[in-house]
Amino acid sequence: MSYDKPLPVPDPETKPFWDGTREGKLMVQYCASTGAHHFPPTTFCPNAGLERPEWVQASGRGKVFSWIVVRHPVPKDVYADAVPYAVGLIELEEGCRMTGNIVGIDVDAITADMPVKVVFHAVTDEITLPAFEPA
Repeated sequence: MSYDKPLPVPDPETKPFWDGTREGKLMVQYCASTGAHHFPPTTFCPNAGLERPEWVQASGRGKVFSWIVVRHPVPKDVYADAVPYAVGLIELEEGCRMTGNIVGIDVDAITADMPVKVVFHAVTDEITLPAFEPA
């Protein structure tokens, strides 16, 4: 596979998330003490203090909370061939929010509260990127 854009670098804190995307699963953290789901990953529950959240599979469904449309790349931008593209803040059914590209729709047709579902794009043998498309 050839992918010429920046790639995430999994670390011990994010490895379960990236392992999940490679398997076609959207993983988020869950705190049993508070019943809350969290993203991005942390080493402790932001609400319960020192308790370490567990990783669980999210539904992959949510709605667009907010988004931006990138229309003008900077010179020599590796994303120049992709404009216009949308980056969304997605509120997952589980209650936490996650950023990701919104794909499969004209960027001018995206609306607030639009239902979306996760899709996965394997860009290397090790990295699979999540994105969201209309549900």
